[in-house]
Amino acid sequence: MRHIVFVVYPGFEILDVSGPGAVFSGANRALGSAVPAYGVELASARGGPVASSSGIVVETRPVGALSMLAADTLLVVGAEREPLLRAMADPALRQALPQLADTAGRWGSICSGVFVLAALGLLDGRRVATHWDACAPLAGAFPEVVVDPDSLYVVDGSLWTSAGVTTGIDMTLAMIASDLGAKIAGEVAKRLVLYARRPGYQSQFSPVLQAQARAGSPFGDLIAWIQDHLREPLDVPALAARAGLAERTFHRKFVAATGVTPARYVETARLDAARMLLSRGLSLKAVAVQVGLFPAARFTEAFERRFGMSPRLFRDMHAEG
Repeated sequence: MRHIVFVVYPGFEILDVSGPGAVFSGANRALGSAVPAYGVELASARGGPVASSSGIVVETRPVGALSMLAADTLLVVGAEREPLLRAMADPALRQALPQLADTAGRWGSICSGVFVLAALGLLDGRRVATHWDACAPLAGAFPEVVVDPDSLYVVDGSLWTSAGVTTGIDMTLAMIASDLGAKIAGEVAKRLVLYARRPGYQSQFSPVLQAQARAGSPFGDLIAWIQDHLREPLDVPALAARAGLAERTFHRKFVAATGVTPARYVETARLDAARMLLSRGLSLKAVAVQVGLFPAARFTEAFERRFGMSPRLFRDMHAEG
């Protein structure tokens, strides 16, 4: 049985524990064996009851009392600024975490919990993820840490770090896929009614969400429509007609609302969808047709220009087993 330890502190974010914890528990149910694959435990600086930011109280054991060899996975959870600063300065955490991280088979953080590890100098020269709003402060406070501002989660050797809140679920599913195989991870995702298992390379913000957030009501419906019709012709004349505007007026208003040209947005949405399809192992031709970037040579050229690698290589690297 793999021993999973979440390190919490007063004011921690409850979803950073409950989401991943439910995933590990789901793996146990999916396996259905007499001996569970995972055992989850919560630890804190001094043990006992610890209140989360939502007021939910959890029971913990002292972090200093953990067996150095027992933690297969050690994860420090996140919080808002003030609770996080107190945790970064807590003597008990500062004393125990370096040795726990050194002996754990897998260690890291969820969301802003990365600050606690960075404050101990454990992340110097390592690539990490954190909540999009914390990327700049993390890079500024700890310049030796390589901050990936885009990925949902990052795996750097035995170090695993995730971005904001629910991405801890995505990272945990990836851990289960690594431990038990993609089939079990898929069953857990299905049981938890997740839309999809999101890979770490996927951006914290999809192009649809980014454009919707910036565009608001003028083009919100059009952006949603584009996502469902990627294989159709999506040039300016077609989109302008759909929006009921003259072409020049549509182009000007779309750029003002979203910050990108219609052509750039459509290509981004198509390539984002293409990465997900490639990760499922589909052929280049099938992907090119589904995302409206056919023939395949056109798809390959656009993919290489945007991501610096061929779609075939990307599929080989990320296709699910």
